[in-house]
Amino acid sequence: MAINPKKHEMPTQEPLARAKNFDEVALGYTEEIAIAEAQRCLNCKNQPCVNGCPVNIDIPSFISKIKDGKFEDAYNVISLSSSLPAVCGRVCPQETQCESKCTLGIKFEPVGIGRLERFVADWHNNNATEKANKPESNGKKVAVVGSGPSGLTCAGDLAKRGFNVTVFEALHTAGGVLVYGIPEFRLPKAIVAKEVQTLKDLGVDVKTNVVIGKTLTIDELFQMGYKAVFIGSGAGLPNFMGITGESLKGVYSANEFLTRSNLMKSYLDNPDTPIMKGGNVAVVGGGNVAMDAARTALRLGADKVYIVYRRSMDELPARKEEVEHAIEEGIEFKLLCNPTEILGYNNPDDKFDPKNGFVAGMKCIKMALGEPDEQGRRRPVPIENSEFILDVDTVIMSIGTSPNPLIKNTTEGLDVNRRGGIVITEDGLTSREGVYAGGDAVTGAATVISAMGAGKTAAKAIDEWLNRN
Repeated sequence: MAINPKKHEMPTQEPLARAKNFDEVALGYTEEIAIAEAQRCLNCKNQPCVNGCPVNIDIPSFISKIKDGKFEDAYNVISLSSSLPAVCGRVCPQETQCESKCTLGIKFEPVGIGRLERFVADWHNNNATEKANKPESNGKKVAVVGSGPSGLTCAGDLAKRGFNVTVFEALHTAGGVLVYGIPEFRLPKAIVAKEVQTLKDLGVDVKTNVVIGKTLTIDELFQMGYKAVFIGSGAGLPNFMGITGESLKGVYSANEFLTRSNLMKSYLDNPDTPIMKGGNVAVVGGGNVAMDAARTALRLGADKVYIVYRRSMDELPARKEEVEHAIEEGIEFKLLCNPTEILGYNNPDDKFDPKNGFVAGMKCIKMALGEPDEQGRRRPVPIENSEFILDVDTVIMSIGTSPNPLIKNTTEGLDVNRRGGIVITEDGLTSREGVYAGGDAVTGAATVISAMGAGKTAAKAIDEWLNRN
């Protein structure tokens, strides 16, 4: 049978329709499409795709089960390695990881591994009725700080090994960046809640509204009988450019903007936590978070949304699919541009105060790409006398985040690097005995799947350490 050279398209909402609602954009494969896509897999003996997966899912095996129509068996294969398959199938950058290693991709388009993972997880969630079996307890307690992807993965792997795991989450809903950072139209919150419930069925205890470093300290967790602590507190401290006007009303970090929309439901009528309505919006940055913020602003009723990025489309770090969706929905890309000042005005009309005024536009300068920097990317260079003003009412800064210093500042002997990331060994151990860390709290903002990989690594190390002590 001849191999289809292209992966099967993902059914999606029409762009003009979806730009006005928060329903999921991608609709998912049907059983027929999933089986047809699975049949494209060559079932390679050396399994290069597995090496490209940060959590080492047995990809050929689960795809083989799909070929045979054994969807629950496929889910069981995935769940041996991943605690969040429905999440990863939606937000993992497969195109630069497992799919980039796919042998079929040498000549044709690679197998749609991420789309098949999503299909399997959704099929399980829609059809399975049995709860996960809670393992027999070994009597040892482990605390996990943060319920994002690294924390949930570490908690799930430890629970499967019989540990009594408690996850401490600062916000009122478990899920970390999965619930406050990723919009509903990309990752429905019911999906995250389902994944969290599966971990609870395994015996994981989740305590919300507990801020480690304020409500409790790391030292107090040990005093409460926890034998090890994993820090997966993420990177929730937003970065800013340091330009004039960033204190104006109408300037948000992407973290705040997305948290107000995703977690605080600001898109509802008369919300408790309001956010912009109408007007023109500029999102500064070019990553996935910038795409999320821009597409959210559009759905909240913005008249016009701009992505302002200082390099070209070729250097844009966001996933290709997210960029394509943004363009389809009408978002305009202002490339090779960089903000220099956010303009403002006061209301009522009186002497302008840069801290209390409102956004009245953004001054930008055009850029050209110069010589490569230390990462090999061509450095953007300002073009003289090229300034212009972008007519916007709201500015969203999406230029990265850093680990929150709260835990570092309240924990003795915890080494951090100059960026505020916790310093760890290869197995996730920090400078404190019994304290492990992983994910964005270590690396700064990165991918969901890399954070999950760090959680798995730390869980294995914690298991080995506690079984020796």
